Amino acid sequence: MKGYGMIEIGKPGWLDNPRPVCGPLDALVRPTIVAPCSSDTHVMHGGNGPKFNLILGHEAVGEVVEVGELVTKFKPGDFVVVPCCTPDWNELGVQNFKSFSHDVGMLKSFKFLGAKDGVFGEVFHVNFADANLAPLLEGVSPEAALLTVDMMSTGFHGVEQAEIEYGDKVVVIGIGPVGLMAVAGAALAGAGQIIAVGTRPNCRKVATEYGATDLISYKDGDIVEKVHELTGGGSNKTIIAGGDKTTFTQAVAMTKEMGIISNVNFFDVTDVLSMPAYLWGLGMAHKDIRGGFCPGGAERIIRMQELIKHGRVDTTKLITHTFKGFDKIEDAFLMMDQKPADLIKPVVYTD
Repeated sequence: MKGYGMIEIGKPGWLDNPRPVCGPLDALVRPTIVAPCSSDTHVMHGGNGPKFNLILGHEAVGEVVEVGELVTKFKPGDFVVVPCCTPDWNELGVQNFKSFSHDVGMLKSFKFLGAKDGVFGEVFHVNFADANLAPLLEGVSPEAALLTVDMMSTGFHGVEQAEIEYGDKVVVIGIGPVGLMAVAGAALAGAGQIIAVGTRPNCRKVATEYGATDLISYKDGDIVEKVHELTGGGSNKTIIAGGDKTTFTQAVAMTKEMGIISNVNFFDVTDVLSMPAYLWGLGMAHKDIRGGFCPGGAERIIRMQELIKHGRVDTTKLITHTFKGFDKIEDAFLMMDQKPADLIKPVVYTD
């Protein structure tokens, strides 16, 4: 089976891997539209440890080609939206109400980037198909649905972790596709002032369209000082959706007492996160620091699609580049790795 991924750390390329086997509760899906993500390029560069001959990709809409004998909700020919996080639902870890990301350990429900080949293959495997496949809802385009499976779900999880309330002053650091979805989610949740931190002109434009009230850039000076100036003392909630290890310290510094710092950014395995104790009120400020990966399963993706279907958010604003043809996955992946200035999100129609 042909697929695109990493031959080894730092060496992406085309692979010829075994076709996956469909278990009794599982499904095999042929991707019809996919999108590369910075998490894919992060893994290719070694951010998830050594990997060899691994097909990458975790964002897909596709057609079911095979189902196990115990699958009841889907059949070959059905078009489905595939969450990036697909828990093993019989594991105790998914019974924790906080997240379905950690079925047998940290991030173990995020199977496409390590536990098995991902969606950039001619077909890919989905465990627990009845619980992990979402139907493509009527009135939702495949490309709009594609952006729900990670970008929207992760950005909205940043909002959920932040517990945004009506009138909150919110900062979103990093306005790539996940950060832009966090801006949209914060607006839907009732935030008042929304400050988006980013430099790329097209991202800043979309952030404003999604509800950002203020735009700032690290190129224009200290973003902590600017947030304090714009808010009159600091944010109530700060969402980290991009940046590096210094971003963590900045987020704590710009958030007021009794605030929440919500992280959905993947830091590097070599990063050390630290901060002066006074930024955390010497431990007495009731500043909550939270980090997590988006929950998995079909119900979440159905709810994301409902927001699109009823006009609450337009995820297609994220799409800046479109490719046609399975072989173009390579071009889109390399573009995501190189991140040209006009890029937000590339998608590939594989048919």
